[in-house]
Amino acid sequence: MISVMVVDDHPIWRDGVARDLVENGFEVRATAPDAQAAVRIAGAVRPDVVLMDLVLGESSGVDATREITNALPGTRVLVLSASGEHGDVLEAVKAGASGYLVKSASVAELVDAVRRTAAGDPVFTPGLAGMVLGEYRRMVQSPDDGPAVPRLTERETEVLRLVAKGLTARQIAERLVLSHRTIENHVQSTLRKLQLHNRVELARYAIEHGLDQD
Repeated sequence: MISVMVVDDHPIWRDGVARDLVENGFEVRATAPDAQAAVRIAGAVRPDVVLMDLVLGESSGVDATREITNALPGTRVLVLSASGEHGDVLEAVKAGASGYLVKSASVAELVDAVRRTAAGDPVFTPGLAGMVLGEYRRMVQSPDDGPAVPRLTERETEVLRLVAKGLTARQIAERLVLSHRTIENHVQSTLRKLQLHNRVELARYAIEHGLDQD
């Protein structure tokens, strides 16, 4: 039997979810109204799955998720939130959540999500999974992977190659038969994408990535 803890600051909703889970064969070991209680009780009852709301009064479900997943490797957190905002989803996943379900999900969807989460599957409300996979790969990488390389346009790459060769913006404009302003716009766009601050850093980046070679 899969054991679950339900964390939500609305008692009627919290009790209703717990009841639905019990009626569908789960063991609800505990409920909690806030982040502090969630962390404390989870450590005591060690459920297989914690159903976690994100907004818990003045406390944060993201913080509770982080603490629980760090302290209890055998416990998985499935967020059950009213918010479907991409930023909230990414913050929850970064904190260690195994999945994210919006509260508009049916009881059948909730039951299936809890079972899949307990089995180790990532579970997301339809429409959020693709976004999470794409963004999470870019935002959170293992140390061995190195930093993500932003995607530059063909023209930005061409300008970057000429910067690496030491050409000024005016010389690049003459070489590519473009206006000086257009080149500066490409340079500024590239700086933003690469999160660099000036042309010196830009040239160093280009050389390190072999863009100064023909």
